[in-house]
Amino acid sequence: MTLSEARVEEGKTALAERKIVAPPRNVLFATDFSPTSESALPYATAICRRFGSTLHVTHVLSDTSLLAMTGGVDYVSMGTIYESALQEAQEKIEHMALRFEGIPHHTHVRHGLIWQNLSEIIAEKEVDLIVVGTHGRTGLGKLLLGSVAEDILRHAPCPVLSVGPKVSGRAKLPAFPAAGRDLAPIELEVRQILFATNFAHNAPAVARAAVSLAEAFHARLTLMHVFEDYTHLGSQPDLVEQGVRRLQDLLPKDAALQYPPETVLEFGPAAERILKVASAREADFVVLGARTAARAGSTHLPWTTDHQVIAQAHCPVLTVRE
Repeated sequence: MTLSEARVEEGKTALAERKIVAPPRNVLFATDFSPTSESALPYATAICRRFGSTLHVTHVLSDTSLLAMTGGVDYVSMGTIYESALQEAQEKIEHMALRFEGIPHHTHVRHGLIWQNLSEIIAEKEVDLIVVGTHGRTGLGKLLLGSVAEDILRHAPCPVLSVGPKVSGRAKLPAFPAAGRDLAPIELEVRQILFATNFAHNAPAVARAAVSLAEAFHARLTLMHVFEDYTHLGSQPDLVEQGVRRLQDLLPKDAALQYPPETVLEFGPAAERILKVASAREADFVVLGARTAARAGSTHLPWTTDHQVIAQAHCPVLTVRE
């Protein structure tokens, strides 16, 4: 291999490493047609408008949800109920799609296990970003109850944007009207991004995602670490300086940020401090790493922290899996 060829390959590798969030080519919006899930739709469409992405609107009919609707029936009746539910879902998703004029889009109605169907679509369509609405009680909306919520955040091969029930202020996009074909252009304005980390092994990848967002929107970026155990601070006064250096070292050397990034160190419960700083800085996005189930014993922000932030944040939360 010649020197010039080596440099080309090196450049391709660097580009591949940087290509984590922006620009997404394919965005998957998962819905169960509830107000909770549809609260995330304006974010999915705004992202697609800004980056020219293709939107994949997806609904999965699960046997569990069908049984919950009926209270339990025999197999003969189940077939009739399924056909009726399938037709209703297709009508709802087609009606929703009428509002996507100007946005390349596809609709998907599937039946079976939720994560299995979502993962198949993600692979088939090369999805770069998943957008979901969350209610913050038992999971990520009625579509995503219990373990399915963790399946998406811990196993999705791409970033997940969660829109929680307390999103408000400048970060809250207006809901779409219930009727009408035209979808008025909605601009996604991002001025402040908060990236919180506890330096897990994939922290550089999550940092690149936050930097990519800040670059794409010309936004200010804050890098944050929370010392949950600071009992040794008195005997190790350089811990604070070390924390600042480690945050700064996470920035890609070729980052092209419009504003110098800021660093913040906090002490106390991680979720509480992340929410406090996000609110004080009026963050438009919080960026976190999400643990995989296989690394449940890792030092990454625990699932409880991710869930608390997603459920309580006044802005959408972007999670990047290990």
